[in-house]
Amino acid sequence: MIRYFPIKPIHLAFLLLLLYFLIFSWTMAGLGLFVFALFNLVRNYPLKKVFQSLLCLALFAAYFGFIQYKSERDMAAAPASLSQIQMIPDTISVNGDLLSFEGKSDGQTYQVFYKLKSQKEQGYFQKLDKSLLLKVRASTEEATAQRNFKGFDYRNFLRRKGIYRIARIEVLESLEEIKGLTFFELLQDWRRKAILYCQENFPAPMQHYMTGLLFGYLDKSFEDMTDLYSSLGIIHLFALSGMHVTFFLGLFRFVCLRIGLRLHVVDGLQLVFSVFYAGLTGFSVSVLRSLVQSSLATRGIKRLDNLAITVLILSIIRPNFLLTTGGVLSFSYAFVLALTSFEDLSRYARVLVESLALSLGVLPILIFYFSVYQPLSILLTAAFSLLFDLLVLPILTLTFCLSPVVKLSVLNGLFLAMEKLLIWTSNLVGKPLIFGMPNLGILLLLLLLLGFLYDCYSRKKLALVLTLIIALLFFLTKNPPSNEVTVVDIGQGDSIFLRDVRGKTVLIDVGGRIKFGQEAQWQERVSDANAERTLIPYLKSRGVARIDHLVLTHTDEDHVGDMEIIAQHFKIGEVLVSPGSLTNPEFVAKLRAMRVQVRPVKAGDSLSIMKSQLQVLYPKAVGDGGNNDSLVLYGKLLDKKFLFTGDLEEGELDLISTYPNLPVDVLKAGHHGSKGSSYPEFLKHIGADIALISAGQNNRYQHPHQETLDRFEQANMTVYRTDQQGAIRFRGLKKWTVETVRE
Repeated sequence: MIRYFPIKPIHLAFLLLLLYFLIFSWTMAGLGLFVFALFNLVRNYPLKKVFQSLLCLALFAAYFGFIQYKSERDMAAAPASLSQIQMIPDTISVNGDLLSFEGKSDGQTYQVFYKLKSQKEQGYFQKLDKSLLLKVRASTEEATAQRNFKGFDYRNFLRRKGIYRIARIEVLESLEEIKGLTFFELLQDWRRKAILYCQENFPAPMQHYMTGLLFGYLDKSFEDMTDLYSSLGIIHLFALSGMHVTFFLGLFRFVCLRIGLRLHVVDGLQLVFSVFYAGLTGFSVSVLRSLVQSSLATRGIKRLDNLAITVLILSIIRPNFLLTTGGVLSFSYAFVLALTSFEDLSRYARVLVESLALSLGVLPILIFYFSVYQPLSILLTAAFSLLFDLLVLPILTLTFCLSPVVKLSVLNGLFLAMEKLLIWTSNLVGKPLIFGMPNLGILLLLLLLLGFLYDCYSRKKLALVLTLIIALLFFLTKNPPSNEVTVVDIGQGDSIFLRDVRGKTVLIDVGGRIKFGQEAQWQERVSDANAERTLIPYLKSRGVARIDHLVLTHTDEDHVGDMEIIAQHFKIGEVLVSPGSLTNPEFVAKLRAMRVQVRPVKAGDSLSIMKSQLQVLYPKAVGDGGNNDSLVLYGKLLDKKFLFTGDLEEGELDLISTYPNLPVDVLKAGHHGSKGSSYPEFLKHIGADIALISAGQNNRYQHPHQETLDRFEQANMTVYRTDQQGAIRFRGLKKWTVETVRE
């Protein structure tokens, strides 16, 4: 096969990857790299081979261009409403009273949500194991775009799966079973049946490992353990490594050969088995990559040639394969393994050394996506890889296969013991290191330098220089060389992050989710804290491991609700509160649970940052911890004077009388821009040029109020709103520049 390639497969694959990202994710840096690669192609290969390679790339470019065009066309053509949806059964998820699944209608795929009306309806969909056609009244909308700098982009996430709209079912009129399913739809039905079979016949946590490792499905209720695996740096054992694929293919070939089938027959049957197994695991990129690589290996294609041809094949059958985090990480792991060779080592030594190579080789990519790294993941990956390979996978496979005859639920004790071991290990090794998220330029430079270091490690002086440069890049990622004031988009609530160039940090409020009314037990949903999806990823992306001053302006949930979660992820120097907040028993109990130093402050106190002071202007006396007992901070930071008002409303009038001279450049509008804040006389008094409003998109309070916006307009103020523009950031060394996530 390789002899038919005009140039080395790995060179062609490299050019294809540059072309791939140039088309799907255009950057000037990408264009420069592609042109440089073409220059080297012309310099190192005969003209005929160059022409053949360019023709091959042109065909791929046309294909990728068609995919991009079709994506744009489908996005534009998505209807505003739907009358019927065909469910994709192996995507069904029931979380309390929320049903979600992927569904098809008129050739397009949608992410569908439906609020269940009764416990009976909930039970029906929890047990559903077949494809249904739903007659509905449903509206469609675009998914939420990126909200924070370097934050998760739900709209792009769905788009890369070929989903361009969310469908919300308002009325479920009827449902009917679909007959005459295609082969791939049958695979989806069988996968759903297998997942339900595991959930109904095996206890937790055994059922979670069975569905995760055998069928590529992790339930929402397993989220705490998933987070634990992630914090230890070994979550890839469930998907990215392809370890379970190697196990099942090895088992399949062993059985076929033992029953007397010839080798060439087994090789052919492996292709059929691969398609079947890929369907049962949801056609994930990591599984497809492992299956293709294994099939190529049976034909004698090894290492970099194997990986290169796999890239070419997946570019055709799964063109979005490198637009996902899982796809990038899976191929990164595969590349490091293909590039390095440890054949001369014993099995156990090879596992350890491979883990070391994997951990260091993909470190820049890991922190680009997750900002954190657990150094002991090298040892943990080696240990748990052996545990999964030698014990967990064989036990799960045997238990599943024998379950129609004999139930081996007693083996659940092994999984309970393993989870206790994981928790003990997590407590022992501590939190992962927070590196921050490198920008694209630093990421590419890190990867390039690591490649040079691998090639030149025997030249000690050069290796030392490269190591120092790499360390400097990691340092700059963790310690961005600028000051910042960022209004983080946490939805309906407040959280403002301040950091100076020396690394000192102040966080004003943390946000939180307000609960409305009492729900029945069956309606309760398992969900992340709001900060875990917004504030925490942002702080980690900026390399923050410690918050020197956590200012909690008052006790409302949308300002302090996630403070315990923040304390679990970051070291906190001290918490600053108003004296009135300490009259709230529930709030005080949460502060005690955080086990941090608490300092009540009032008007006249201050804290330092950016070689300046933030003065506490309010409150002057002990209040009740409510909106009008909010801590108000004021100070000149670089070239602008900032006023942070919490949820202050009529307290603004007290500020006018107490501080007759209060010039302000940037106002953090009180109470999310409510009608009862930002009094006209207050705005006139401070003379601010900019108003910052932190409010949730389409929030039930209709913040900011139009009357308040009119006041800002009459005062000739520039308004920045998180509900429309996402996070708002002031950044600079001596003077500020303002940037928002969305224009």
